[in-house]
Amino acid sequence: MTGFGRGTAVTGVWLAKVELSTVNRKQAEVVVQLPRELTDLEGLVRKQVQSAISRGRVQVTVSLEHAQGWPAAVRVDATLASAFEAAFDELGKLIGRRVLPSAADYLRQPGMLAIGTREVDATSAWAAIEPALDEALAQLTTMRTREGADLLADCAARLSMLEALTQRIASGAPARPLRQRDLLLKRLREAELELDPADDRVVKELAIFADRCDITEELTRLDSHLAKFREYMAATEPPGRALDFLCQEIFREFNTIGSKANDAAIAQTIVEAKTELEKIREQVQNVE
Repeated sequence: MTGFGRGTAVTGVWLAKVELSTVNRKQAEVVVQLPRELTDLEGLVRKQVQSAISRGRVQVTVSLEHAQGWPAAVRVDATLASAFEAAFDELGKLIGRRVLPSAADYLRQPGMLAIGTREVDATSAWAAIEPALDEALAQLTTMRTREGADLLADCAARLSMLEALTQRIASGAPARPLRQRDLLLKRLREAELELDPADDRVVKELAIFADRCDITEELTRLDSHLAKFREYMAATEPPGRALDFLCQEIFREFNTIGSKANDAAIAQTIVEAKTELEKIREQVQNVE
């Protein structure tokens, strides 16, 4: 599911900001963007996100600032500065008068000033990042929960349609052998082969047909899958993967029924059912 969350936390030293955004994905994928000096914390960030999110692509962006501004990170090469000053003293002795270097003279010397990297203690930084991440995850979860409720309502409505279509198939299935008997006798009459409907050959043919097009087992499994689908939707645990699997099983049963029933009315109902099931499957891809 899609969502967004932002969190901020301040300690005595650090100001941390965390932003999370998610898009649909069947599996969980966490992409963490951290300042270079905090790369050691990627595992902690990833673990905390994965404890809250089991599906979807999550983009995590973490920024860290010093609460009072970054301290100066400029270092002076004291040895080089002393040597530079000594060189000017030597020059003064050589020409007989004192020569004093200016600030510009010092700054022009390569290596006189060194710009250091910011040093960050990962433990103290995590003390600010962790609560900011918790806040962002809470906002993200709230947004995804609202979206999930809408998806649940849509899936429940379509599931009711599937149950009604299944009942329609079940009510029409018993009459299928009778229609086959009438069709068989009609073809025999057209071929000028009059047979008594009670003839053993007719009865045997109808028995074979009835056995071949029997869909009782498929309807029983289909009812079980639809009931299980509702059970998963009402569960407190994330049902996304389970619902995805059930969609595949329900499709397989409808497919088998369509192949075995050999009936135009049932085939049309199967088409309607598959259409609704495909819409459910699309929604299930977005469920946690």
